[in-house]
Amino acid sequence: MNFETANLPNDPAELKRLLVETQRRYERETALLREQVRLLYAKLFGKKSEKDAAESGVMQLPLFDMPEPEVESVEEVVEVPEHTRAKRGRKPLPANLPRVEIVHDIPENAKVCGCGAELDRIGEDVSEKLDIIPAVIQVVRHIRPKYACKSCEGLETEGAVVKIAPPPKQIINKGIATAGLLAHIVTAKFCDALPFYRQERQFARLGAELPRATMANWAMKAANSCTPLLELLWQKVHSGPLINIDETSVQVLAEPGRSPTSKSYMWICRGGDPHHPGLLYHYAPSRSARIAKELLDGYQGAVQSDGYAAYDFLDAQPGIAHAGCWAHVRRKFVDVQKGRGKTKKTGSTDVALNYIRKLYGVEKEGTRNKLSGMELLAFRRKKAKPVLDDFFLWLSKKAGQVAPKSLLGAAVNYTLNQWQRLLVYLDFPDMTPDNNAAENAIRPFVVGRKNWLFAGTQEGAKASATLYSLVETAKANNLEPYNYLRYLFEKLPFAESRPDLLKLLPMNLQADDLRIDGTMSGV
Repeated sequence: MNFETANLPNDPAELKRLLVETQRRYERETALLREQVRLLYAKLFGKKSEKDAAESGVMQLPLFDMPEPEVESVEEVVEVPEHTRAKRGRKPLPANLPRVEIVHDIPENAKVCGCGAELDRIGEDVSEKLDIIPAVIQVVRHIRPKYACKSCEGLETEGAVVKIAPPPKQIINKGIATAGLLAHIVTAKFCDALPFYRQERQFARLGAELPRATMANWAMKAANSCTPLLELLWQKVHSGPLINIDETSVQVLAEPGRSPTSKSYMWICRGGDPHHPGLLYHYAPSRSARIAKELLDGYQGAVQSDGYAAYDFLDAQPGIAHAGCWAHVRRKFVDVQKGRGKTKKTGSTDVALNYIRKLYGVEKEGTRNKLSGMELLAFRRKKAKPVLDDFFLWLSKKAGQVAPKSLLGAAVNYTLNQWQRLLVYLDFPDMTPDNNAAENAIRPFVVGRKNWLFAGTQEGAKASATLYSLVETAKANNLEPYNYLRYLFEKLPFAESRPDLLKLLPMNLQADDLRIDGTMSGV
């Protein structure tokens, strides 16, 4: 008797029971595996947007033959007695762009009527076209005249024989880069995800030789000069009622005692005044709870995160209200939908997503009505709380009906485990139901990572964190990144006190403060 049949019963009825049980177990496990395969296939080859076509109203376009409208149009509502219709027209060009006027007039001899009278100008027809002037490389010469007394030539005198004005202060001493050039390089790398080697080619086409190593060195020096500013930015982030926190991986090639393929992490904290937020990136070789504790050390208020275990300590942290993320809950159920494959039948996933859709509907209505503060909290408790109560009852019932290892079982259990955190947003008007504020802040880094792939050293990763912090904080405060960085690099060498540095933080500046007057940086 072989091993497979040694322990089988001789009773035919018992054998049938075992066979049926084995078949059912096989079918369950096969269904789970098929679910996983469909989900993996959807993640590899499906659309990446979290909105479906019905929600977004946008259908996928073909890779080639993509229609490109000549101009972007807008709809103007025209009210006429008995009906209302939409009038389509061209979207006006931004009013803040400079204008150059070119007049196309008729000849002077055509300005006479057939009766002999001179024509009067009764108006004009204006059409605007968008033009661009390519980047221009130029050299700014700093000339410092020298002065000496010819009468004292050859005589011993006290003090300097030759007098000359001190060199202008600049962020990189004895360097050839102006604040404008440095701001251009940093903006291209950390705002537009353009690696230094691509910028090197661009500069070559413009007639300037700027090696990538030189640009990397300048960026490092600029980041080091901004270190005092980052310390003040940390204080701003910790001063607000809410911090959104998240992290993403980054590869650093030369880390002491670690393999070049090891994963390191870039952490992001978004906080401070909700109307003038600060965004701080922090490099760390670890994703452990220790880093999160260091970043939030001394903070009192609300913290919103995803369900990563490193944030679990916040649940028991005095003075901290730990909020969860409904976007992550939604993704779990969307994964179930992807694993289920194409089907027209309505299932449990659709029920769960409909509950979540109602919650976000409440938020949209509150935004549309411009509710804030206590008004928003009262509105949430009136509209969202009943939806949450019904959803919890549905989840609790569903938890006992689905296989825990299935995608649906995992989504249900994840939601129930996070439930107390998911309710916290009801009590904080400055908080949204999800942690998208942090995820949106970290997305530019993720986009950049796809282009430059890795950081060479820990120092480079820390410098990147500093520059990303400044660029993204400027964007969050409606400042154009290049204008802000140019202003910062011009003023920073003259900042000698804490008040001077505070004036350079993005949340303490207005767009008008950064207006370029036409003079060259560093002149």
